[in-house]
Amino acid sequence: MADWWGWLWSTVGRSISPLGLADRGGSCCGLPWDLLALLNSLHQASVWEACVTMRMEHSAKQNITRLHHQPTPPPPFIVFLFLASPAITIAAMSLLNDLINLNLTDTTEKIIAEYIWIGGSGMDMRSKARTLPGPVADPKKLPKWNYDGSSTGQAPGEDSEVILYPQAIFRDPFRRGNNILVMCDAYTPAGVPIPTNKRFAAEKIFSHPDVVAEEPWYGIEQEYTLLQKDVHWPLGWPVGGFPGPQGPYYCGAGADKAFGRDIVDSHYKACLYAGINISGINGEVMPGQWEFQVGPAIGISAGDELWVARYILERITEIAGVVLSFDPKPIQGDWNGAGAHTNYSTKSMRNDGGLEVIKKAIEKLGLRHKEHIAAYGEGNERRLTGRHETADIHTFSWGVANRGASIRVGRDTEKAGKGYFEDRRPASNMDPYVVTSMIADTTILWNLKK
Repeated sequence: MADWWGWLWSTVGRSISPLGLADRGGSCCGLPWDLLALLNSLHQASVWEACVTMRMEHSAKQNITRLHHQPTPPPPFIVFLFLASPAITIAAMSLLNDLINLNLTDTTEKIIAEYIWIGGSGMDMRSKARTLPGPVADPKKLPKWNYDGSSTGQAPGEDSEVILYPQAIFRDPFRRGNNILVMCDAYTPAGVPIPTNKRFAAEKIFSHPDVVAEEPWYGIEQEYTLLQKDVHWPLGWPVGGFPGPQGPYYCGAGADKAFGRDIVDSHYKACLYAGINISGINGEVMPGQWEFQVGPAIGISAGDELWVARYILERITEIAGVVLSFDPKPIQGDWNGAGAHTNYSTKSMRNDGGLEVIKKAIEKLGLRHKEHIAAYGEGNERRLTGRHETADIHTFSWGVANRGASIRVGRDTEKAGKGYFEDRRPASNMDPYVVTSMIADTTILWNLKK
């Protein structure tokens, strides 16, 4: 009898362990279970139910086959547990999904606030949650909090406390209800911004009266690459190999062209739910690479919204078991890199005669080209080569409808004599606080006589 218990556990035990979580790699229809639950909740469709049915039928057939090949017949209750294990797993996962989606407003006024901040690398996003007595709409009414900066590379162990200042609130698409995501920046206990706090300096620029008067608008095109978790190779690519050459993948449709669309669409809806002004998504030139756009957003809010959109995407790829990369050139060779093209305009540029204001702004950007490049993302030299729709990193250029230039002015802007321009130099791993504030500083505050 002991042998049968050991066989049962080794065969199905992992799937029927508490809440079915012993093996988080479980999947159905090629998608992880918890991603299917998220997709079902976001899409409000029957994805979950359909996959549950398929999973139960598939697992039951597999289990019958395994029993058939046993040298001696098992006891009846072993047969029952073995054949019932898929249903037990499904029931446990369904219960977990129900618990995750509990509506707290039915039983309590308390809410959960997820405090988000940027870690020591400048790209790693950290977060932790706390309970608050009731709904909050104004970040100034949220309590400050602290964290262990020695564990994020932002403080020494002997003086490790770092203070979080809440700066922007968004609806939480994961917990929903009145629960919130809170974008924070970080300070020492004495109130001094820590070195990795780029928001503080950006806020000073955006608070300058001359900048406020110009109402700078931004639209940021965030490119990223989805990677297979275990091999860190682009999603949809054969392991250790390459897909067909670039061409059919940009804005493509089909199982052999678009890889990860469910993740992308879930992120799109989650951002809209959160209150982020996400304006679109599309598949990119390299397979496994995608883009979302945030904007138009005014001033400091562009950075807040992009960082929270990145955080939400990190959480969704975590659920999906996929690695998110913001590397500006994830695959060497004849493959496009990943950027964060930043579209920009001021009130003067949007008004009649704005094209001349745009040309003067571009002239200033050219004079500070090296300073901007130094702040536009690590590893950008691997991307800005003069190939694959980029300008050479050492040469500043601009043109109308020219995607091989540093700065592109659209045809519509040229025709209307006013509008906006696109800075194509920022890398996908740029800090939006740094890039947006630097563009405003150069084009509005920086004096040509300097």
